[in-house]
Amino acid sequence: MLRFGPAIGPVVIAAMPLFEEANRTRAFIVTVLRALADRGIASVLPDLPGTGESLIDTENASLNDWNIALSSLTENIGAERGAVHGIAVRGGALIDAPFASRWHFAPIPGESLVRDLLRTRLTGKDSADDAIELSGPPVELAGNRLSRTLLAQLKATVPVGTMPLRTVRLDSDTQAADRHVPGSPLWRRSEPDNDPALARLLADDIAAWIATCGG
Repeated sequence: MLRFGPAIGPVVIAAMPLFEEANRTRAFIVTVLRALADRGIASVLPDLPGTGESLIDTENASLNDWNIALSSLTENIGAERGAVHGIAVRGGALIDAPFASRWHFAPIPGESLVRDLLRTRLTGKDSADDAIELSGPPVELAGNRLSRTLLAQLKATVPVGTMPLRTVRLDSDTQAADRHVPGSPLWRRSEPDNDPALARLLADDIAAWIATCGG
């Protein structure tokens, strides 16, 4: 995991978007976390089981594993620092832990995430329903080998709505949110990209939210 910011004061744990969206947005999320450090807020960016530099193959990951790992990390960081706040982008909002508060950027339901993944499948005879059957070998989608169990778990999951929660979306997103901000969806780009201005705007919003929640 990566850690940023001061050794005292508020701390957040960031949940990345899932699969290829994580690759496209990692630099952007790191920019947000560095901006939070400039505002006196520490942060942690973990590689959950089967993601990033994890030694576990992606096809062996499950949503339950991610929830357990994120909860364990939250409890460990909380033992050091006190209250831990969660921030999540896109599919990262499907993973939860005992956070003091939650801040979501462009959260997406698991059903929509799985549907987007299935659209990338150009070969094979499986239907969308077949692709999420619990039995059978892993399925290759968007360059990732994913277990059917994970796909079924994701499809049945919606972004965590436990309060206190703040949701921020782009202006182009018509779904309900506490705030809409200008910018483009970096997770849709063909290559990884960054938006420092949007990162600073979001860092300001997160900092204000954490101050509202009591730090």
